[in-house]
Amino acid sequence: MRKIQAIMINTFREAVRDRILYNLLLFALLIIGGSILLGTLTIGEQQKIIKDMGLASISIFGTLIAVFVGIGLVYKEIERKTIYNIIAKPVHRYQFLIGKYLGLILTLLVNVLIMTGVFLSIVYFMDGSVKLKLIEAIFLIFMELMIVTAIALLFSTFTTPTLSAIFTLAIYVIGHLSRDLKVFGAKSELAWVRHLTKFLYYLMPNLENFNIKGMVVHNLTLPANFTLLSSLYGLLYTGILLIVAIAIFQQRDFR
Repeated sequence: MRKIQAIMINTFREAVRDRILYNLLLFALLIIGGSILLGTLTIGEQQKIIKDMGLASISIFGTLIAVFVGIGLVYKEIERKTIYNIIAKPVHRYQFLIGKYLGLILTLLVNVLIMTGVFLSIVYFMDGSVKLKLIEAIFLIFMELMIVTAIALLFSTFTTPTLSAIFTLAIYVIGHLSRDLKVFGAKSELAWVRHLTKFLYYLMPNLENFNIKGMVVHNLTLPANFTLLSSLYGLLYTGILLIVAIAIFQQRDFR
């Protein structure tokens, strides 16, 4: 456990020194703050626009941080050849990979908390209160980011950062369109199309399970146990991704 913790802390320190992290965070804070100005241009819809833009900014920029920082977690160690020193020590490969993942999750948590602090301060200033649904929406966004990070880590174990970014973003898009993909396939007259879309629907992460921004903005009631079930789904899918990533990483030959 101490080895995983040491790798996690080292990964966090390395990540916070990355310039792209601060650029994305600054841009996200500007967008969240700019929602006030945009909201004033729409009579009667100011609070909805602020909430919508704030939640969207946390989701989008959190995803960009997860992808563009996560894709280099393993590749940088291989490129710098520091991976040889790590695996030569009494550190198991699974400990290395889990430590890297937790380090990036810690980095994401800090960034999400900063963006959330600014966002909720604006909401409280404009609305006079902060509803629990907003907290639930941000929590589910973070659960989604955990899956995206695991996907980025998985691809970083066997391919280049460029391909890792492309594959991760592609799965992110598909994950938000998986339900539409299934409906499209069900309407097809071709059997192989129906089977393929059904297979992709169950294989790819259903990221819409974590998207309640519209319901929160329009103050709609969430289904019973929705947050709990979505969280369990997220943890299960993340666990499966990490197991696959560890299995691939164990087979790599760094000699």
